[in-house]
This record gives sequence, structure tokens and C-alpha cells, in this order.
Amino acid sequence: MVEKHISEWTTEDKKKANLDNVSKYILYMTLDKNMFNKIKTCTTAKEDWVKLTQLCEEITETKHNKLNVSIQKFDNAKMKLGETLKEIDEWFNSIVIEIPALGKTYCNCEIALKVMRILPRE
Repeated sequence: MVEKHISEWTTEDKKKANLDNVSKYILYMTLDKNMFNKIKTCTTAKEDWVKLTQLCEEITETKHNKLNVSIQKFDNAKMKLGETLKEIDEWFNSIVIEIPALGKTYCNCEIALKVMRILPRE
């Protein structure tokens, strides 16, 4: 597609360009600096939107993968031989704190039961 020189624009072309500029402005005002830097090379609002959609899908997928790993850590948590209660408390708390930040919650009862299962019978 060959672009017209601005002097050759019709009223319809001017309206479309204005809408595109307004759309880009609205998008840019809602983004933080990091996200803006990822889309600033796009030339139209449509390109901006497509790029943002792709970025958000990647972020959602990454968050889902992190959640799965954290849940596996929680489910497979066991006290290792020679490990102190302080060490267990530190790594288990890091898992318990990480999981809600990724979108899943455990009730206090589930966490307490898991702690009881982690500890050796002795």
C-alpha cells in the first residue's frame, strides 16, 4: 500500500488519522514505562493493541507456569535429613507467600496440615 502525502488526504483519511492518534494517546497514558518501551516502535494503534495482547498472553502464561511450579513445591515439600526447623520455616513460608501472589490461596487448615506432614514422625 502506497501512503498518500498529507496534502492529498481526504476528510475521511484525516478522521482516521485523528482516531488513530487519539487511540495511541489513550493507550500510552495507561501504560507504565516498561510496557511503553515494548510497543513504542509500533506505528498504529492497531499494532500497539496486537503487541500488547501478545505481551499480556506471555505474562499470563509465565504466571501460570510459576504457579504450577509453586504448587508442586508445596505439594512435594518434605523435611530433609539434618534440616533445622528454622530452615524449614524459611523455605516453606517463601512458598506459602508466593502462591497467593500468583492467584491461588490455601486456607490456614490446609497449610497447618501440610506443615504437620512435612515434619518427620520423630
